[in-house]
Amino acid sequence: MSIWLRPPKGWRAFIARSKTDQEAEGATIAVARGSSVACPVAAVRDWLDAAGITSGPVFRPITKAGALSTAHLTDRSVANIVKAYAGRARLDEKHFSGHSLHRGFLTFAAAAGKSIFRMMDVSRHKSVDTLRGYVQEAELFKDHAGAGLL
Repeated sequence: MSIWLRPPKGWRAFIARSKTDQEAEGATIAVARGSSVACPVAAVRDWLDAAGITSGPVFRPITKAGALSTAHLTDRSVANIVKAYAGRARLDEKHFSGHSLHRGFLTFAAAAGKSIFRMMDVSRHKSVDTLRGYVQEAELFKDHAGAGLL
């Protein structure tokens, strides 16, 4: 993934290939600034500065000797990191994976009333039907037909 910072709104991330991009055409997505508590733009900027990364993969493994690798993190590495942090939070690690980040983002975006089409821009879903499950989960009790009847 390559990034181009565009303060103050956020940064653009170019994803060269993914499992949903079998032809490796790549895609550019926008990553918006967050709050002062959790801002992905500031976090990535801090990481790039601390790691001294000026080109190549943004997210890289750190060797057992503490050196930064030039390779990118694998999907298995991301899953292991998510599981480790879930465990640190005293959550059951077996319920978490790299996909948990994706699912959480979409569920919270839907709950916040964000546009499904803008969500698709970020998630790179090609079909509204595929994304529908995340939205339905987030809106399970919204305007529920049985609310307030009893």
